[in-house]
Amino acid sequence: MKGLFKTAVAAAVVAGVVAQPHNHGHAHLHRHARKHNQSPVELEKRTDKTVIITEVVEGPTVVKYVLDGQVIPEEKAQEGIAAGQFAVVGSSKPSFSAPPPSVTTSIVLPEHGGQFFEKTTSAKPEPTTTSEAPKVKATEEPEPEKEEEEEEEEEPEVPKGTGLDAEFPSGKIRCSEVPTDYGAVKIPWSTTRGWTTLASFGDWVKGKAVDNIDQPVDGTCGPKMMCSYACPPGYQKTQWPEEQGATGQSVGGLWCNADGFLELTRPSVKTLCEAGAGGVFVRNELDDNAAVCRTDYPGNENMIIPVDTQPGGTYPLTNPDSRTYYKWQGKPTTAQYYVNNAGVPVQEACKWKSEKYPDSAGNWSPTNIGVGKSLTGETFLSVFPNLPTSHAILNFDIKVEGDISGTCWLKAGTYSQDKGCTVGLKPGGTAYIVFKKPGSFQV
Repeated sequence: MKGLFKTAVAAAVVAGVVAQPHNHGHAHLHRHARKHNQSPVELEKRTDKTVIITEVVEGPTVVKYVLDGQVIPEEKAQEGIAAGQFAVVGSSKPSFSAPPPSVTTSIVLPEHGGQFFEKTTSAKPEPTTTSEAPKVKATEEPEPEKEEEEEEEEEPEVPKGTGLDAEFPSGKIRCSEVPTDYGAVKIPWSTTRGWTTLASFGDWVKGKAVDNIDQPVDGTCGPKMMCSYACPPGYQKTQWPEEQGATGQSVGGLWCNADGFLELTRPSVKTLCEAGAGGVFVRNELDDNAAVCRTDYPGNENMIIPVDTQPGGTYPLTNPDSRTYYKWQGKPTTAQYYVNNAGVPVQEACKWKSEKYPDSAGNWSPTNIGVGKSLTGETFLSVFPNLPTSHAILNFDIKVEGDISGTCWLKAGTYSQDKGCTVGLKPGGTAYIVFKKPGSFQV
C-alpha cells in the first residue's frame, strides 16, 4: 500500500508572530491507503482534504481555515479536527510558532524552512604455485592432464564497514538491508524493514525536481527508491539529493539504483551519519523511561528516530548546524522532537500512531522540543506544547538548565511562557533539558 503526495485541495494559512527558525515553510498532502499506526501518510477516519501551509510574517498571529476554497470558522475547523473529519497533515508542527526567548539576548532567529518551528578487505588466500614442472621418471608414462573444473564467478567482496567513521562504498551494498555496518540505525518497529522513509518516483534525474512521489508504508527498500535511515543519538543522516520535491516535499536518504545497490546521494560526504553541533543534552531524573523521538527530515516527517532515555541517564540531542545541514527551498532547517509520557515504550512512542496510546503518543505526544544552531552561530532550543494536534498533558516536568540565556520550564502542564519557551545557549556552553519528577522544583 502506498501514500501519495498530491496538490493541496484546501489550506489553512498561519502567520507567525516573528520570523522563527522553527516553522514549517512547506506544505504536504499525504494520502493514505492502509491502517493508521505508522506513518504520516496513514490517517484513520480522516479526509485527505486538509493541509496546513505556514507563512511567517511580522505582526499578530492570524489563523484561517480554508476548505474547498471557502473560509470556515475556527470553531467549526477545530470541531472537525477533534471529530476526525478534517486532518492536519504534512507538517509535524504546522501551525505553531514557538515564542521568542524569555529574555532579551543577542540571538537573531532567522526565517527557516523546516522542522522545528530543526577498510578492511577479506580475500581467500590463493593456492601456492610454482613455475617448475614436476619431474617424471624416464620409464614412466606421464599421467594425462586433468581438465580443470570451471569455477563459478563469485560476487566481489565488499569492504566491511567499521561504524560511524566508515566510508560508504557507493553502489556496492544491496538495498535489502539497512547498512548498520556504516553507522545507520535499523528501527525494529518500522514496517519498512528498519528504514525510516521509502520514496518511489521512477528515475532519479539529476537537475530535475522530483514529482509523482509514492511513499510505501510497508515493504523494504528496492530499485528506484530513495531510502531514508536513522542515526544514533547526537548524529544525523548526511544523505539527501539536491533534487527535491516539485511541490515542496522533502526527500532524503540513499538511492537504490536499478540494479538493487545503494548509492550516496551526496557523494561529497562519504559517511552516512555526522555529529550535530553539540552542546545540548537530555537528562532523565525520573523513575521510568521517557522516549524522545525526532522526525525523519528530509523525509516523510514521521517521528520515528528514537532517543529512549532511561532513569539516571544523560543523552546527546542532535543539534543541527543550519549553516551546513539540509536546506528546504534555500532556507536552513533545524530539528524537531516529540516528548512522550514517562513509561511509554519507545516502540509505541516513536511512531506516527500508537494503537495503545492513540491520544498521547507519537504524533499526539504532549510536548515538542526544537533545537538548532542558527546561521549566526548561536544555538537555541524551545520547549512547547504539541498544539493543535494534541491536548495531552505530559506526566512529568521539564526544566532547561546549564549555560543558557533566560528561563525555560514546563511544570504540571504550564510553561514558563504562554505558548512555550525559547532560550539561547551561551557560546561554548552546555544545556540540559532535564526530565524531572512532578513537584521536584519551584518556579
